[in-house]
Amino acid sequence: MSNYRFGKHPSKHDYRTLRLENYLTTKLAAPPAAYDVLPTVYKNLKSSDPTVLFPMDGNDALGDCTIAALAHSETVFRGLIGKKEIMAKSAVVKLYMHLTGGVDSGLNELDVLNYWQSHSVAGDKLAAYVAIQAKNHTHVQLAIQLFGGVYLGFQVQENAIQEFDARQPWTPGPLTNDGHAVYAVSYDPTGVTVLTWGNTQKATWGWWDECVDEAYAILPPEAEESDFAPGFNFAQLKADLSDRKSTRLNSSHLVIS
Repeated sequence: MSNYRFGKHPSKHDYRTLRLENYLTTKLAAPPAAYDVLPTVYKNLKSSDPTVLFPMDGNDALGDCTIAALAHSETVFRGLIGKKEIMAKSAVVKLYMHLTGGVDSGLNELDVLNYWQSHSVAGDKLAAYVAIQAKNHTHVQLAIQLFGGVYLGFQVQENAIQEFDARQPWTPGPLTNDGHAVYAVSYDPTGVTVLTWGNTQKATWGWWDECVDEAYAILPPEAEESDFAPGFNFAQLKADLSDRKSTRLNSSHLVIS
């Protein structure tokens, strides 16, 4: 059996986290029954090998899945606009160790996203992220269609590694105390496909409902309001981001004083 590591901490809640449903308007069409980001990425990058485009990134030896999933999202974002820039394993591990303080302790997804929104990673700073109601499949589907994927975390089921090695879909099962971060890039009536451990992995909607405990739509640095219109209120999102930044600055000032 190959070596695989987990490393996502239990989901963290912050009342200031912006939520996807607040920016969806009645102009937004229902998502199609199935959608897959990868064919466009593969065509633009002239490669259809996920083991090359979305490598292990050290997640066979370290619990850096939260950063590996971030790196995979970067490759997808860039691939959608025809740029082939894959974050090096050394850069993934360096960022992971920077955020953990130099120990292999795993990370919290919300902390990773907050860092990315404030600091450049691999030359890009996150435009925004919004939380998705994990049990709302329509919103998950919309996020994959609109933003090129969903950054998610789940509580690991007992047979996760065995099913991955056998190239079988993840299905519900007894939960362990481990957490894992992956990046979802497609869906259909049966479930989703995620990027993890240097490959793609299918998972059923039953697995999603049983195991996924947090999910986020990530707006890449290249995001512009026109990319999501009509139907996604990007202008309101930008205004809310500005208000949230002001709130954080004011809170910091109060603490300091």
